[in-house]
Amino acid sequence: MHRPPLSLFTALAVAALCASTAAADQDSVYRLFIGDHADGMVRAIDLADGSEIASFAIDQTPALTRSTSGRTIFAVQGDAGKIAVIDTGIAFEDHGDHRDLIVSDARLLNNEITGTRPAHVVEGSGRIAVFDDGTGDVTLFGESDLLGDNFAPTTLSPGAAHHGLAAPMGDYLVISVPDADPEQPRLGLRVIGIDGSDAGDIMPCPGVHGQAQSARVFAFGCRDGVVLATPGEGGNPPALTHLPTGELGEGHVSTLKGGTSLQFFLGNFGADAMVIIEPDSDDPFRRVDLPTRRVDFVLDPVRAQNAYILTEDGQLHLLNILTGQITQSLQATGPYSMDGHWRDPRPRLAVAGDHIAITDPATGTIRLIATDTMTEAREFAVEGTPYTIVAVGGSGAVH
Repeated sequence: MHRPPLSLFTALAVAALCASTAAADQDSVYRLFIGDHADGMVRAIDLADGSEIASFAIDQTPALTRSTSGRTIFAVQGDAGKIAVIDTGIAFEDHGDHRDLIVSDARLLNNEITGTRPAHVVEGSGRIAVFDDGTGDVTLFGESDLLGDNFAPTTLSPGAAHHGLAAPMGDYLVISVPDADPEQPRLGLRVIGIDGSDAGDIMPCPGVHGQAQSARVFAFGCRDGVVLATPGEGGNPPALTHLPTGELGEGHVSTLKGGTSLQFFLGNFGADAMVIIEPDSDDPFRRVDLPTRRVDFVLDPVRAQNAYILTEDGQLHLLNILTGQITQSLQATGPYSMDGHWRDPRPRLAVAGDHIAITDPATGTIRLIATDTMTEAREFAVEGTPYTIVAVGGSGAVH
């Protein structure tokens, strides 16, 4: 098995020391935002006591994406042609040696993103890109623009309608390229300027789907591997590199998560395996087989070596990214078969401080698993059918 470079272990030790030092004399607040499967509703939950602090009626069951800062959440409603935006009410102000935690009411913003079928929301280099599957257009803006009174995003039209994506990298975008036949899989990726100008040739990435960022590098899933996009030097366009996954066996990557304090990616690999990707390694892929099919997975933003994977038997598994081993498992929910429609109500995961939050649609509850012991800490009921979930929050000084 490939051993991670020593720098990963060193970075992890430093991050843990800094985290423990910074935790002193700080207040912590975490909120869960939960999309209902049956109704167009997003509920804001205070993690401390499980109480509902706000609810927002929207048009349909949303896919939820949080911004990097956690200040805003995008409730994507592709079939309704819009994305509602929620101000989470949690913000941080950096003061160098500490940061202030600013807590206010969560609210639904007047500004929203509309289109024919808006879908993927991707953030990078201080910009947010929304790809419209119905037109192929890309809407570009900054988070601060959304929170202001004069929201005027930029719209680019780089190509034909398809189920695509666009990832901002400095003054450039990495965008998916459709086949001439809209019924065929996407061909690959190319780079354009934020002014819409071409900046590179097509990099083959058959059926490109899924992306994530770790440090300044983006990764994209392909049916035959992974494409990495690294920033260009001196203002040059990003460089695209294809890494084949053929030696890993049957499967391909279509969903990716990116590490924060450590540079790595974790992706699915078929229905019952995962792959750890280290961009700078001579042996960049490590396959991890699961006991049964995967339902959802998430990375721990604080405990950089931890990933949590829920499988269809209701088991929650702790994957150590450094060793590539599953070190603990527990029965977290009842079984949820992966047979049936992909939109059927199944659990989703989010990490909120010292807890893994799991929606349990069958019981109408949220289950909280303690990250230090991997045991259930508590559960609480949520109105409706809890489904999609994101967590926001953290620690900071309150004045």
